[in-house]
Amino acid sequence: MKILMALAFVGILGALASAGVFMLREGRDGKPRSGSMMRALAVRVAISVALFAFVMLSWYMGWIQPKGIPVGP
Repeated sequence: MKILMALAFVGILGALASAGVFMLREGRDGKPRSGSMMRALAVRVAISVALFAFVMLSWYMGWIQPKGIPVGP
């Protein structure tokens, strides 16, 4: 479970980094030459939504339990 979530976070960061590279490489004249940056950002959003849905499904199925913040000594 933790490994899957960690891989999703790595995928999100990778997509964000690739979008930044595409922005720096292709957007010098103010107009993008291709949709690579937009595609990378769309992948990042899709992975983020899938991770959220997976966490909610895991909570609903009882695979994970909320622990909360301990209050008091």
